[in-house]
Amino acid sequence: MPLDIVQDKLIPLSADLNFKVQYEPTKMKDHKYVCRSDTGEYLGIVGNGFKCASHPTFYNAIEEVIQDNRDYADLLGAEVKMSTARNNAWAMVDITLPNVSHTITTSKHQTTINERIVGLHAIDGSCSNQVYFGAYDRFCLNGQISGDYEKIRKKNTSGFSIDTFIHELKNSKSTFDARQSYLQSMADTPLNVDGKTLLEKIIKSDQLAKKMYELTCVEIAKRGKNVFALYSAFTNYASYADDRNGFALRNTGKDTASQSMWAREQKVSQWVSSPEFKSLMVA
Repeated sequence: MPLDIVQDKLIPLSADLNFKVQYEPTKMKDHKYVCRSDTGEYLGIVGNGFKCASHPTFYNAIEEVIQDNRDYADLLGAEVKMSTARNNAWAMVDITLPNVSHTITTSKHQTTINERIVGLHAIDGSCSNQVYFGAYDRFCLNGQISGDYEKIRKKNTSGFSIDTFIHELKNSKSTFDARQSYLQSMADTPLNVDGKTLLEKIIKSDQLAKKMYELTCVEIAKRGKNVFALYSAFTNYASYADDRNGFALRNTGKDTASQSMWAREQKVSQWVSSPEFKSLMVA
């Protein structure tokens, strides 16, 4: 929901995430338990060299950098979603800035994209410290993340320093303007290939490629036959998991849905980085 950053924190943490981390030895050689300091609850087993910041330390630092690197007006009305998994050992913040926008125009359609910032953090070794910059499509409500140049990532090793990580984040540049140019070039590029064959090569799964082709046809009907329509099908897959796109998640009985959806975004990033997809953008 939109936040008034004068009244509220940009990245509010619930009590479920607002705890310190402590470690206890295990009977397994070179491993230790990760525990909540407030309840003593065991959240994972990691190597003795594992070192991490707490959720509050990580996200408070991210919040400070975001506020320092952007104009006050850019942050007004920021839309912030916090997702958790693995009994709150894993967390992801997804921030959309409605006041930072561009328009993408195809032959049949216009859509507005907003700047998007994603921060991932885990205290049980299930992911490294990560911050991504991307975009959010207002028409289809799809989140977009792609490309190594848009991320900062550091593993939780004995040499990890939250200060060093934040220093790199401060020195990074948001690629939103460059991203707008890239997305517009997708919109301007005709999709003059056989879609089924292309998707089979990119996705390497006949069943998934078939369903993605069906979704691509829906996007083409709305946006025209261009590369942006194909990309929109990819981001739709990474944004929804229900009857709207036919890509429902399996019910595993565990709180891993947020992780699974993020894994889809990473898969889309791989597809967009594939030689087959990049060849579409070659004049």
